[in-house]
Amino acid sequence: MKDVVKYRPVPKGQYELATRFGNIIYTAGMTPTVEGVLIKRGKLMASHSEETYRQIMQQATCNALSAAEEKLQTGEEIRQVISMTIYINAEERLNGHARIADFASTYLMEELGERGIGSRTTVGVSSLPGDAPVEVQLIVGVG
Repeated sequence: MKDVVKYRPVPKGQYELATRFGNIIYTAGMTPTVEGVLIKRGKLMASHSEETYRQIMQQATCNALSAAEEKLQTGEEIRQVISMTIYINAEERLNGHARIADFASTYLMEELGERGIGSRTTVGVSSLPGDAPVEVQLIVGVG
């Protein structure tokens, strides 16, 4: 498995990658891109091992975390992941959504410790922008 690549994502339209309101940062949905290019396209298939989706989940999560960190002020840190929403571009037979989403939760826990675990929603969808396989959105508290 390849490691995730930390870089500063850029928006692909007229929106902010993250918006701060007080001590809360909301990220846009982030896909598994490296330098703006998707590392995988298309639907997640039930016929593949869930493990094969670890890298794309972790890259999308890394990108969302990077977007949130861009809004930190000097001396601040992410105090808590409040919520994470994961969208999976899933074929109809796929039913391992929660196990695939665990790769994102594990990544956040590795990066932030217990502060990386908040509530989570995982949704299977019929398509995502650019034929992305997954999209991750975070809400974090900072201080």
